[in-house]
Amino acid sequence: MAPAERVDRAGEEASGTGTLDDVVANVPSGIKTKRGRTTQSRYCPQCGTHLVVVPIEGKDRERCPACGFIAYRNPVPVGLAVIEHEGRLVLVRRRERPLAGYWAPPAGYVEVGESVPEAVVREAHEESGLTIALDALVGVYSQRDVDVVIIAYRGHSLGGVPAAGDDASEIGLFGPGELPKQLPPAGESPTDHWFYGVIREVTAPWE
Repeated sequence: MAPAERVDRAGEEASGTGTLDDVVANVPSGIKTKRGRTTQSRYCPQCGTHLVVVPIEGKDRERCPACGFIAYRNPVPVGLAVIEHEGRLVLVRRRERPLAGYWAPPAGYVEVGESVPEAVVREAHEESGLTIALDALVGVYSQRDVDVVIIAYRGHSLGGVPAAGDDASEIGLFGPGELPKQLPPAGESPTDHWFYGVIREVTAPWE
C-alpha cells in the first residue's frame, strides 16, 4: 500500500487549544447532509433541473443545463487528535465508516464557525470524554481520489475521564509498543485504505 500523502511541516507549533467521507464554501447547501458530508447532486439546488456531466476546465463536472450552475466538489476538512493521557495513547474504536470497527485517534469534521484546532479539541472531547490541549501539528494528509483532508494534531489531556462517546463504540489507552494489531482493510474503498495508512503514520511513534 502506498504511504499516505502529507503536506505541511510536522512539528509546527499549534496555534490554539481548543469525527470521513465527504461544509465546503463552493459546495451548494442543497447537497449537504448531516454532519457536513456531501453527496453527488442529481438536481440543481438553484432551479431544480437535472444536472448533467460535462467537461469543464479540464475535468468532468456536474452542470445545470438550464441556469448554468456548476456543482464543484471540494475536499472536506477533518480534524484528528493524537492524544497522550497519563503516558498512554488514546484510541477509540470507530462505530461508523470509514474503517468501522478499527481503532483510531478521535477525529471528525470541522464545522463552520470554528477553527481547525477548535474542532480537534471538540471532537476529542466528544469521542473520548477528555479535555485536551494541542501541542503541535503532526501533518496534513490528502489523496487525489479521497474527498476529505485530515489535519492531525498532537495533544495531551488536561482533565476528564476516558469514556467512549459520539461515533466511538469503545475507548482504549495504549502504552508504547502496545498498539492493537490491525490488518489492512480488504476489498474496501480508496478512503478506507488511505485512512488506514494515515492512522498507521500518526501512531507510528507509539509502536
